[in-house]
Amino acid sequence: MHFQAPAFQETPFLETLIERAKADKRHIVLPEGNDERILWAAETILKKDFAELTIFGNPEEMRERAERLGLQTFQKANLLDYTRSPLFTAYAHVFYEQRKAKGVTEEGALAQMRDRNYFGVMMVQDKKAHGMVSGADGTTADTIRPALSIIKTRPGSSIASSVFLMCLPDGRVWVFGDCAVNPNPTPAQLAEIAILSAQTARAFGIEPRVAMLSYSSGTSGAGPDVDMVREATKIALEAIERLSLGLPLDGPIQFDAAVDPKTAASKMPNSPVEGKATVMIFPNLNAGNICYKAVQRAANALAIGPVVQGLNAPVNDLSRGASVEDIVNTVAITAIQAQAG
Repeated sequence: MHFQAPAFQETPFLETLIERAKADKRHIVLPEGNDERILWAAETILKKDFAELTIFGNPEEMRERAERLGLQTFQKANLLDYTRSPLFTAYAHVFYEQRKAKGVTEEGALAQMRDRNYFGVMMVQDKKAHGMVSGADGTTADTIRPALSIIKTRPGSSIASSVFLMCLPDGRVWVFGDCAVNPNPTPAQLAEIAILSAQTARAFGIEPRVAMLSYSSGTSGAGPDVDMVREATKIALEAIERLSLGLPLDGPIQFDAAVDPKTAASKMPNSPVEGKATVMIFPNLNAGNICYKAVQRAANALAIGPVVQGLNAPVNDLSRGASVEDIVNTVAITAIQAQAG
């Protein structure tokens, strides 16, 4: 499959992201150098000069392909045939030592290291890189599983979760979570996703006001689904008070009451969110994934993500339908996450 030179949707939010990434450049691993979209994205990233890159694949083949495509700045990337790297056996040994108690053999560790995502995550763990972006040619599980196995979740996080940054045509940016990782979170997990998503929003300059979404607002409805969101809201509010986060959060609340002040005044007159929610927490993956794609298509919103949160170091997943622009934006997001340590 061949791609033309990509056209990019410029917004003030994206320009801010690029400038923030450029101010303190980070080294990002792209394991899928066999994919032409990665080569185009690398050309743009290196031209904009906001990250250093290591790209996996056959260096000679990648250079020849880049030359055919007319890519010039691409040559600044570190091109790595990781199976021939001196780090290959070293990482396999480290992985064996980490996982032998769980039944991993030395031969199994070597086989696992042939998986480009495992090797890429080991580079991040070894601080040879600050983050990884993968998934253009694989599944979410292919990207997230090695991160959970090697990097693990950070202290205070029991799960990894994700958000999409939804850039609306009017300049607003909404944060949608979780739309990619957890199919059916428990109330405690949903509360954790809400607080992590608010922290992610703040990290990207979005003032968080959190809506715990449901088909019912306040006390107007009952049933297992809305009761789950009500319990998650209670847990989240207790954590906000315990940790002195000063975070506006309300639920269960319908989408219209979350984002429209007039509707909020009618349905939720005492809501601290006041119909101005910026962080939307969906009760499950089914609702979240459907809604982000609906808003992306119907409202012509730019969806950046999924941005994975809760890990000790940033590893982000790409959709298999990702555009070159999606890859560039995700690398910028990953670089900023890496800046935060």
